[in-house]
Amino acid sequence: MTDDEAWFDEAAGPLVRPYAVTRGRTRTLQPEIELITLVVAAQRHIDPGRLDPEYTSILQLCQRPTSVAEISARLDLPLGAVKVLIGDLIERRLLLFRSALTPDNEVLQAVLDGIRRL
Repeated sequence: MTDDEAWFDEAAGPLVRPYAVTRGRTRTLQPEIELITLVVAAQRHIDPGRLDPEYTSILQLCQRPTSVAEISARLDLPLGAVKVLIGDLIERRLLLFRSALTPDNEVLQAVLDGIRRL
């Protein structure tokens, strides 16, 4: 078996563990990154030679605002790994993000009361 065959499985495709992609990190320094956080590339032009392939893929996906969940699904990477990679790109100022605003309990209660009146 060659080295290339050891890293490929017919059914699963390339076998690269998430911790290899994130260099063993499991958390990001950006605690605001959630499943529904929207991210967008800060620049239109991407120099693929200076970034790892996963970073380049994220930047290509984020030419328009894209949720963290969608990036995870399209790259077929676990959510935790994607959050770490996105956090790296935010720190490098290559991605901009907007956290979803969480309504306060008063707003939620008013909506619930309005629905009940219907």
